Amino acid sequence: MTELVGDSTRDGEWALVRLRVADAVIVSADAPGLSRPLVGLTLLEAAAVPGERLAADALANAIGPLVAAQHVRGRVAVAMSGGVDSAVALLRAGPGAVGVTLRLWLDPEGPDAERACCSPDAVIAARETCHRLGLPHVTLDLREEFRKAIVEPFVRGYARGETPNPCVSCNGSFRFAELLAFAERIGAERLATGHYARIVERGGGRLLARALDPDKDQSYMLAKLDPARLERLWFPLGGQTKAQTREEAARAGLAAATRSESQEACFLAGGDYREFLARRGLNGGGSIVDEDGRELGRHEGVWRFTPGQRRGLGVASQRPLYALRTDARSGTLVVGPRESLATSTVHVRGRLHVPVERAEAKLRHRSRGVLATVVPIERGFRLELDEPAYAVARGQAAVLYDENAVVGSGVITSTGP
Repeated sequence: MTELVGDSTRDGEWALVRLRVADAVIVSADAPGLSRPLVGLTLLEAAAVPGERLAADALANAIGPLVAAQHVRGRVAVAMSGGVDSAVALLRAGPGAVGVTLRLWLDPEGPDAERACCSPDAVIAARETCHRLGLPHVTLDLREEFRKAIVEPFVRGYARGETPNPCVSCNGSFRFAELLAFAERIGAERLATGHYARIVERGGGRLLARALDPDKDQSYMLAKLDPARLERLWFPLGGQTKAQTREEAARAGLAAATRSESQEACFLAGGDYREFLARRGLNGGGSIVDEDGRELGRHEGVWRFTPGQRRGLGVASQRPLYALRTDARSGTLVVGPRESLATSTVHVRGRLHVPVERAEAKLRHRSRGVLATVVPIERGFRLELDEPAYAVARGQAAVLYDENAVVGSGVITSTGP
């Protein structure tokens, strides 16, 4: 006999659920506020029971860690964010789908936590979408695991003078590892998400590829995914536009049809990353110098600057100046003209998914791709760019494409002229 307890509080109100479970079935339940009794249900069946928001939240907190089920042919686990994309992915997954939302760490001092895809309100919205369709929804509380795996490395990266992209690390490793483990636990054959990306066959294997809609394509953020995991993944929205997704949700009468987009770097909770880093202990000023080493001014921390940054340098000049590079050890920020940002050689720590000599390299999320020669090196590859790229930053992701398929990815470690 196992006893499960979950509670939830909001706006001064509190709800508590107590369950006793034997042989994977609920044998007694103290769970006021739910729409129907839980006794006789499995934990997965209980996850489909709606109720008052606090009561449903308390139930989710009680059962989340232990929900499990035998394999069922065709069952799909669907990662739910509370937004329109995951809601439509749920529709596509069919009547046996199981929704799952990760509750992740948010900066408690952030100004707008509800903009995040993993906020308490987002969890509630995801659950209510599932329950409206009569489907189970499970919440996995991974706040501490996320803080250690994503947030702390983000802070350490900036402390080293890098410009890390936490969304690539989260989506490419942490998030999907947890979601696929959950899918295995509930006996699902595959995992669906609302990401705009596709999976293509290449040389007898599978590769991630760009979505049909270039404005919504998320393959860059997903590029760290191990191709070995693609067999169990499904991106049902990869072949359509965002407008089509909203139309589909509206036809189904889903509240998510008009819900706004969630922010990137969700753990910042709507805040500025510089303010967040300052609160996490990064401090210490230093010199602002030109390329010849002449001091032009002072700054309050090299982590406040990234290559290519023009605003906020705090120095006067007759011509535009840009942040060129930083030295975290000496606390020095080097500034100069835009032409000094040009990079033709990029070293990357990562992997090639297939052998490739030429590829389109994307060196920042919003940057355009540039053709490059790819040279394998120990623990990664070197890119010899056909034309110079500007504002290439250590710590950012480099993603290689061949005919829209992701053929390699990694983290930029150094650059050269």
